[in-house]
Amino acid sequence: MGRGDGTGRIVSPEGADDTGTRILHVDMDAFYASVEVLHDPSLRGRPLIIGGGEGRGVVSSASYEARRYGVRAAMPVGQALRLCPNAVVVTPHFDRYASASRRVMELFHEVTPLVEPLSIDEAFLDVSGARRLWGSPGTIARDLRVRVLEKTGLTCSIGVAATKHVAKIASTLSKPDGLLIVSLPDTGAFLAARPVRALWGVGPRAAESLEARGIRTVADVLASPRPVLERALGKAMGERIWHLARGVDPREVEVTHVEKSVGHEETFLEDVSNPVVLRTEVHRLSDRVSSRLRAAGWEARTITLKLRYADFTTVSRSMTLPEPTNVGQRIGEVGLSLLDELPLTQPVRLIGVRGERLVGVGGGPTPLWDDDADWRAVDEALDGARARFGRAAVTRASTLGPRRDVNALPTNPRLPIDE
Repeated sequence: MGRGDGTGRIVSPEGADDTGTRILHVDMDAFYASVEVLHDPSLRGRPLIIGGGEGRGVVSSASYEARRYGVRAAMPVGQALRLCPNAVVVTPHFDRYASASRRVMELFHEVTPLVEPLSIDEAFLDVSGARRLWGSPGTIARDLRVRVLEKTGLTCSIGVAATKHVAKIASTLSKPDGLLIVSLPDTGAFLAARPVRALWGVGPRAAESLEARGIRTVADVLASPRPVLERALGKAMGERIWHLARGVDPREVEVTHVEKSVGHEETFLEDVSNPVVLRTEVHRLSDRVSSRLRAAGWEARTITLKLRYADFTTVSRSMTLPEPTNVGQRIGEVGLSLLDELPLTQPVRLIGVRGERLVGVGGGPTPLWDDDADWRAVDEALDGARARFGRAAVTRASTLGPRRDVNALPTNPRLPIDE
């Protein structure tokens, strides 16, 4: 979720110059919250928090009404409610967001085949080949905003520029529901006026290092010799910032996007010491990971288990499999073996399972026989039942575990942060 709350937004006037531009960065506005408003119109105009319960849950997204109170992504829900006591807290519904995302991405592909999704709610579009069909980049962006709203009921903000870097900055400045065009001749002046933190890749620590040397704006970067930047940030980062400040960004829109991993985490309402409860959670999370892998047509070569203890110490263990898998039982067995490797010397605050090094189904070597054939049939039955009756309608008996009290109940899964 962006740091902005919608105040001070900058948008382009009708007919703004789009000379030399070809890249659009399209970012949906408060995506999770906006989808929930579509589902329940009574939430419109109210401060809305998407996240877990008040205890250990975290904010995945918030409406702009809530952001104006200082509510931010990854903030504990309890803290968010202290900042905005009148906010409505809604449990995330990832299936809704994924469905809306698919529709939005389809609309992007109707404009150009050169679409690079960055996350569930944003993408780069290269419209250089779509001019003869749809008009100039500025015209395409205006028409796309109208089309997205008409077809989905959701608003988006678009930055139009000559490079990916500048287009992303522009979309952020225009949020929410805005359009900002930065022509190639105006790029230098546009960047020079920005704070150094606006440069892509300059995080809090890098910004502090630059600001300690009096480099607070992009104009200051332009006035700084490259060796000064390299001493502050390291050679590679210093060189990168030197180029970005000058509008130099040779990266093209990459159509092929390969997911690096699929995972789920749970933060417990109270720290858990019971190993039986932890093993049950491993089974349940493994089933969720396997379900997402199958839905996307992936298999995982590596399984990773993550634990965060009560003192916030975080450890993880991984295992690479002889053959990639998306079978819930197999992922669960690996997860349990990894759990056995980790010391339970103190209670556990968070547990997570992740499939990594993904390949397409059938992308690994073909085994002589399938040891998981029976479990694949179970997964197919579970997938069919969930598709018909909902995710909560059916589950494995092994994921029910012992009779669970309040300190064993997890909050919402850690969803991708909504920008």
